[in-house]
Amino acid sequence: MLSQQLIAALSRCNNGQTSMSFSLLRRRAAQATRLYSTPSSPAFKQPHTTESSTSAAEYKLAHPKRRPPPLPSIDPPQWSAQEAVNNIVYNTPPPSLQPFTRHTLNCLVQNEPGVLSRVSGILAARGFNIDSLVVCATEIEDLSRMCIVLRGQDGVIEQARRQLEDLVPVWAVLDYTRTKTIERELLLAKISILGPEYFENQLANKGPDILPATEGVEEGSPAKQHADNTLRAAGSIHPNVDVDTAAPHLSPSEALRQKHTHLSGIRLLAEQFGGKMVDISNDSVIVEMTGKTTRVDAFLKLVRPYGILEAARSGSMVMPRAPIASPWSGMADEDAAADEVEAFDASLLPPG
Repeated sequence: MLSQQLIAALSRCNNGQTSMSFSLLRRRAAQATRLYSTPSSPAFKQPHTTESSTSAAEYKLAHPKRRPPPLPSIDPPQWSAQEAVNNIVYNTPPPSLQPFTRHTLNCLVQNEPGVLSRVSGILAARGFNIDSLVVCATEIEDLSRMCIVLRGQDGVIEQARRQLEDLVPVWAVLDYTRTKTIERELLLAKISILGPEYFENQLANKGPDILPATEGVEEGSPAKQHADNTLRAAGSIHPNVDVDTAAPHLSPSEALRQKHTHLSGIRLLAEQFGGKMVDISNDSVIVEMTGKTTRVDAFLKLVRPYGILEAARSGSMVMPRAPIASPWSGMADEDAAADEVEAFDASLLPPG
């Protein structure tokens, strides 16, 4: 190898590729010869070769492993039951201070049996009380929509939402809590038009139209005795009911005027809230009303003095609003952005 390098250097000198003198080339050749011919150079020491395949095993037998020194043992303190309980109570983190807010979840699920029970089972296992639950079919044949309204902390609701999404028949779970939506709820309320004096009689099935009839009943029979006892109880509790005739102390004209007065007041309230009367009977009226949950609650509070015999609510149904594409930004857009900034939870920030 050294001779080849010298020959190459001489050829470069003969060809005029370098201006190095022959003496300088000789000195460098001597240095290279001494460097390569030194037998004690550690960089070029030939490794020890072996032909045995059990060299590694022999090395391990000749150099046994030393066990590491044992770790120091620390005896745990011997606590009493009271000290252990105090330690657990002291080290237990405080509960979350997040407020319980109203959340609206919209679940898109497969239209098949058993989905509702699985969704409600997950929410019940976490201790949620469902305020409203509406399940209905959509325009797609195999797709159903669930609108669930419940109250809880944001972190717990988010965990429940992700757990619902993990179900096989659930396509997606959308949280409409902080989304601009259209919310509607249907109310059917049966309201008394006899007035507050007769509301308790109607509610207890002891009103003038529901009291047991005594005509054609034999004296001394169990039916006659039951009717007499019912009339006496009604007369003792409600003085406006005559025990002998089972009729109020009002003339027919006064009773008729009172019914129409109450009917007019209920109709006026229903019209103010966008509702309508769908059924009218001798002593009650059924009102149908559609609106937000807050408006339904307000309507029920206003008609409660008349006497609510029955009330049925469908639950909340929501649908997100469609944004309006416009280059002009009004004051409402700025207010919405400010509300989003104010609604930010400062507890989610890192400490410090």
